[in-house]
Amino acid sequence: MSYELTRRGFLAGAAAAGVTVLGQPWANVAYATDGKIVVRVDEDLQNLDPANRAGPIDVNVILAVGQGLVKFKPGTTEWENDAAAEIKQVSDTLIEFRLKEGLKFTGGYGDLTAEDVKFSFERFKPAADGSKVTYADDWAALDSVEVTGPLTGKIHLKAPSPAVWLIALADGSGVIISKKAFEALGDKFKTTAIGSGPYILKEWVPRDHFTLVANPDYIGEKPAFSEIVGKPITDDKTAQLALQAGEIDFSRIDPAVAKDVEASKGLKVEKLSAIDYVWIGPNIEKKPFDDVRVRQAIRKAIDVPAIIAAAYNGAVDQAFALEAPGLLGHWQDAPRYERDLDGARALLEEAGLGGGFSTRLTVLNKAVTQATAAVVQANLAEIGIDVQIEALDPGAYWAYGENDASKNLELVLVEYRGKFDPGFQTQWFTSDQIGTWNWQRWSNKDFDALHRQGLIEPDPKKREQIYIDAQKLMDESAAFWWITHNAYTFAFKDGLLPGILPNGNQWQYASFKKA
Repeated sequence: MSYELTRRGFLAGAAAAGVTVLGQPWANVAYATDGKIVVRVDEDLQNLDPANRAGPIDVNVILAVGQGLVKFKPGTTEWENDAAAEIKQVSDTLIEFRLKEGLKFTGGYGDLTAEDVKFSFERFKPAADGSKVTYADDWAALDSVEVTGPLTGKIHLKAPSPAVWLIALADGSGVIISKKAFEALGDKFKTTAIGSGPYILKEWVPRDHFTLVANPDYIGEKPAFSEIVGKPITDDKTAQLALQAGEIDFSRIDPAVAKDVEASKGLKVEKLSAIDYVWIGPNIEKKPFDDVRVRQAIRKAIDVPAIIAAAYNGAVDQAFALEAPGLLGHWQDAPRYERDLDGARALLEEAGLGGGFSTRLTVLNKAVTQATAAVVQANLAEIGIDVQIEALDPGAYWAYGENDASKNLELVLVEYRGKFDPGFQTQWFTSDQIGTWNWQRWSNKDFDALHRQGLIEPDPKKREQIYIDAQKLMDESAAFWWITHNAYTFAFKDGLLPGILPNGNQWQYASFKKA
């Protein structure tokens, strides 16, 4: 079926683009010496509700503690049964499943049943008042889940959904939660992970660590490590020193120090091209950014190659559009904008801002983003724009995704993590995401329509053109100044065989192995 073609298309494209697919045994990796490992995470946990998770740090724990009907095979975009004993796509709009017997939720919340599947998935549908969970678009095609027995059911779709296996069923939005736990815990649910998976969240001490321990009641293959501790360390240099000192076993590191780390006794280094999307954009509801000429001027003035050299040590490739190489919908012929200061000044003059203006650029408080901001600050000073840099810690920064706070932004540097279907990327820029994750507050009805069309189009070639057309609208708006799709460099002890999906930011804790 079409979703099979999409999946193979990603893998073929990834190979052509030079993307390393991890998760198969890495060469010459020895195994860890005990049953506990410590991993560095870039940020602290934020929300453990699958429907409202904040990003990959959360979803990695959610997927370790919970189960979906299916899951990604270690390190690949292929899926295999998880909580489902059987699952099949009967037609373009019908999926039938039968759960394994004996699955139990932790915390004394009882058996996992088809009623829990129904509750878990139907939460993603808009509420009666129109409100939606954060990841509602992952299940945009869902009509209903029909319970046909204690362990059996049918997933009815409103329309064909070629992406449903990749971005919903096998991923965080497909995790089955306990209806009893959700109702009993209330607001505490987002800080309490209840599941039937290989791990239990033993503790979470905010800003210090979280601890996963093996679930004795898990009926699948037991994880290799009885305990995994996650340590939030935002600074790459601090993480590097902790790794070299033996305080942690696994970390993403700054690519610039890869050779030094690899030279350290007992450490290995691997690099993975990513499918993220990193960009700077304006709040187009605020003057003067409501004028496309101002946005075009800034796009002409920003020196992206200089950003990549200064902030990324030249270790990543430049991005020119939303979808990364290797993904269906990658816009190979996207415009390459050369730096043109004279052109930028002319546009500002035409917009009545020849004398320049002042603005604020909001970024995460970490080395790479601050270095990016410093380059942008210098670039825009050359055309008379005075940029003040606001560097925020993760809690304050990501709070712009709540309670319509993004209306207060002016310029913002954003890094979102990619997934394997192009519709996952486009969903954050639709009009109904204004007030949550569409921080540019950009609204285009044609883009919204293309996003919806792409979710249900079964023909891969037609889907590809739909997403290219959507990216053309983004480009015409001049509201997105692309920087990179990222690349990840990982360092780990000889005794560890990490489990990482091909996007680089989803770590399959249950697949971390002793080689």
